[in-house]
Amino acid sequence: MKPIGPLMREHRLIERMVTLLDYHLAHLKGKPIDPSFLLAAVDFFRTYADRTHHGKEEDIFFRELAKKNLQAEHKRIMDELIQERVAARKIVDQLAEAGTRYSKVENQSLEEISNYLRELVRFYPVHIVKEDKQFFYPILEYFSKTAQDAMLAEFWEFDRKLIHEKYLKVVETNENNKA
Repeated sequence: MKPIGPLMREHRLIERMVTLLDYHLAHLKGKPIDPSFLLAAVDFFRTYADRTHHGKEEDIFFRELAKKNLQAEHKRIMDELIQERVAARKIVDQLAEAGTRYSKVENQSLEEISNYLRELVRFYPVHIVKEDKQFFYPILEYFSKTAQDAMLAEFWEFDRKLIHEKYLKVVETNENNKA
């Protein structure tokens, strides 16, 4: 398996969540949003899309790619992808904040929530196509089979440690909030 295999498989799950966002958007029309869905969506984008998926891309794949003498086009796309992730994190943070306000005063932030959901629904399909169709396959040429296998092994190790990292933060946050 090539290191882009797990990344592209993760894209399929992200696309499924984006479809769910779009479904919820279509059914809002002034109705209350399910707060548990909103919490699950924020958690999904923070934990799965950003930390798990983007973590492997940025912390491993792009780290190794940055060591290569990239063609200008590949460097440009990699830089764009990194900046797009920064923007996506900001949208998810804003969605989380709007969700918190919404839980305190229902409907007050519903339009704001809808706008952030729409931004995510627009963002992710374009971002994924750029990676899957324009970037992943051409940049594999920079890596030997041995280097690709090493990255893949590092991906598995990254995933193995992630659940422990997530719940360590949960406990530490709650410990710090005591008092």
